[in-house]
Amino acid sequence: MRRRLVPAAAAAALLALLLAGCSAGSSGSEAPMMEPGQQAPQVEGEDAAGGTAADGAKLAERSVITTGWVSITVDDPVDGAQRAVDLAEARGGRVDSRSETPGTDAQPPSASLTLRIPSDDLDPFLAELRELGTVNSVSMNASDVTQQRNDLEGRIDALTASTDRLQQLLSEATTIADLIAIESELTTRQAELDSLTQQRDALVDQVDYSTITVDLVTEAVAPDPQPDDFWSGLAAGWNALIGFATWLGIAVGVLLPWALAALVVGAIVLVIVLVATRSRRQKPPAPGPTPGASDPAAPPVPPASDAASQPPHERTPQA
Repeated sequence: MRRRLVPAAAAAALLALLLAGCSAGSSGSEAPMMEPGQQAPQVEGEDAAGGTAADGAKLAERSVITTGWVSITVDDPVDGAQRAVDLAEARGGRVDSRSETPGTDAQPPSASLTLRIPSDDLDPFLAELRELGTVNSVSMNASDVTQQRNDLEGRIDALTASTDRLQQLLSEATTIADLIAIESELTTRQAELDSLTQQRDALVDQVDYSTITVDLVTEAVAPDPQPDDFWSGLAAGWNALIGFATWLGIAVGVLLPWALAALVVGAIVLVIVLVATRSRRQKPPAPGPTPGASDPAAPPVPPASDAASQPPHERTPQA
């Protein structure tokens, strides 16, 4: 029994020596021993939280798409639209759409713009835009697309590396079958890479340039303020009543010709029905059978005897 324990103890000692040597060899890459209260030296490019400076910058950089709508009352919407365009171009922006309607007898003038403003200059641009006239309403919306942008960037990087690898394999191919297979796969990957690149570029453009829709109107079409006391409420109710009466008069004027036409058609139909009813009542009854005429459907009458048919004075008495 003791003979079996000796080799086992020797093997355990040898294993302990090997582990000690491995730990001693790896101690060169570990941090040196520190005194109590001494802080570990930071690696270059690493922050106090344990992450690198690049990771901190990536977390601080957010991708946000900002859209907004502004309604402004001005004296001349066409001139106000040109001033808004000048303000946008001065900030490095651009005009995506522009619509202007000059004033006529039927409708007041108005203008509508869709402007793309650099996101960093959005607040100063809005402050300058408020000086064009009286701001009726402002609506802003922000959407965070950081995750979507990171996903696109990751897929683009993976497809770029895959495309480069396929191009390298294409240059090293020796058979026609390999060339055809690699070119087909390379075409598919390149098309997908181009599509993702276009999506990424469009997303980046929306992040870098905020979209602002500007509606310029006059006092005639500007929204009325809400009543805030009894007299303003009374005035608002009276104006609503006048507006309803005006609308009702217009509706009656529109429907009156149709009502007259329907009345004429109804009168004509009524006259035709009355004439038809009167002519039906005055129609003579059908002629009946004449007296003495035999009915064809009646059974035949047997002929009378000769004596019965003779006159009374010519009859001879029978014995």
